[in-house]
Amino acid sequence: MTKRTRPRFGSLQYWPRKRARKALPRVNWDNVRGAGSANEGLLGFIGYKVGMASAVVKDETDKSMTKGKKIVIPVTILEVPKMKIFSVRFYNKGNISKEVVVSNERILKKKVKVPKEAKKLDGDYNYDEIRLIMYSSMGKGRFKKSPDLAEIAFNGENALEKVKTLIGKEISVSDILKWQLVDVRGLTRGKGLQGPVKRFGITLKAHKSEKGVRRPGSLGPWHPARVTFRVPMSGQLGMFSRITHNSNVIKLGNVSEEGKDINKKEGFSNYGMVRGDYVILAGSIQGPVKRQVMLTPASRPTKSQAKKKLELLELR
Repeated sequence: MTKRTRPRFGSLQYWPRKRARKALPRVNWDNVRGAGSANEGLLGFIGYKVGMASAVVKDETDKSMTKGKKIVIPVTILEVPKMKIFSVRFYNKGNISKEVVVSNERILKKKVKVPKEAKKLDGDYNYDEIRLIMYSSMGKGRFKKSPDLAEIAFNGENALEKVKTLIGKEISVSDILKWQLVDVRGLTRGKGLQGPVKRFGITLKAHKSEKGVRRPGSLGPWHPARVTFRVPMSGQLGMFSRITHNSNVIKLGNVSEEGKDINKKEGFSNYGMVRGDYVILAGSIQGPVKRQVMLTPASRPTKSQAKKKLELLELR
């Protein structure tokens, strides 16, 4: 009889298994910047998950079995409100050398300490990298009022001069989203306290077990006389920071434009109406409806995803 082999239950790549500290995960901008020299300007954008739908698309992928045909695929709809710059951070050798606050809007008082007067970028700064603290301008009629803030890298030559032209302006996703493939960073759906069966996928024991069916058979040896972190035990599940790599951008638009209104008559379930810019991605992403996510250019694009060409015909 052959020996049964399998990987251990519960990857130790993601450890510790606990709730994320922030709703928007941090981004390693060095990886995003190094993915391609074509990625210039802002390297990220904040979006909000509206929900999923079925889309009828025309497949124009080269050498595809369904080339030229209509196919139905699952898609995810994200609303991406316009963003503004709160402050400019200058990095030198990996450390913040200077930060200049360039906005003092009242809506920011709910989130951060706002100065009485905004400053101007008119000095000499010693830096090798520029990052922007940006916030989403939610506006009236949306599901939340307080904005979300995130640090976003700015790439390209003459970065400081380009940043000066963006201060005080509302930046739309259509201005920067020139990428066909995007990585989506966000938190998974929270599930609270869960046992080791659901949390790590261990097998149920026999029904006549004396000390429980949905628990591990042993918590460890006598010596060392302690429970190691490798033992599957109950604890927090969900609200973990994860990345969905290489999501294909199918459509980018604004509901106010002619022929691009995707709203249902009754609105989207548990979300309501989309009131501005939106992005439609192929497939699913992590998190529930209304969860904030960060869109960045793909850090490790694949040929199979990059060659896909899907034309949106209808949303169902």
